[in-house]
Amino acid sequence: MAHFAKLGVNGKVIAVHGLDNDQLLNADNVEDETVGQQRLQEIHGWPAEMWIKTSYNTRGNKYYDADGSEGDQSKKLRGNYAGIGYTWDEDNQIFWPPQLHASWTKNNSICAWSPPITYPSETTYTSGEDTLYWSIGWNETGYQADNTKGWEGLKAGSDTIWDWNGSAWVSR
Repeated sequence: MAHFAKLGVNGKVIAVHGLDNDQLLNADNVEDETVGQQRLQEIHGWPAEMWIKTSYNTRGNKYYDADGSEGDQSKKLRGNYAGIGYTWDEDNQIFWPPQLHASWTKNNSICAWSPPITYPSETTYTSGEDTLYWSIGWNETGYQADNTKGWEGLKAGSDTIWDWNGSAWVSR
C-alpha cells in the first residue's frame, strides 16, 4: 500500500490516505506518484499537487523494515512518514513533525528538531546496588532564562531538580 499526505494551508498535513499500489501504475506498468495523485484527486476532489507520497517505513531520514531493523536506505522517502500536523518542506523534500520547543532547530541530516544543548550523556545513576535511569526533560523557560541550561533531571523518589551542565548533573 502507498500512502499520501493531503496538504492544507502552508503545507500542513491535514490527512494521510492509502492507495493500493496497483492504483499508482502508469501506462508502462510502473509505479508513478503522479498517477496516484491524479487518482486521489478523482476520489477526494482535492487538487493532485496537494497530495505528496510518504513512506510508512521512513523516520529520522532512515528506512526501516517491517521488523524495525534498518532496511534498504535507497527506499527512504522524504525524511519522515507524514502525520497530521506535520509540515511539508518542498525545498528540502522533508515532512517535518511539529516543533516541540521554540529554541529547537531543524536538522536536515536526521530530519528532526534538535535542541540547542546536546542531550545528556549521563542517563543513569547508582542508588545502593541498583542502576536507575534519570527522568530527563527539556525546560524551555529555563533555557530562555539561561541558555547554558535546558535539560533537567530527577532521581526516583526525589523532588530535587538537577541541571545538565554539558558534562555532569548539578543539583539546584
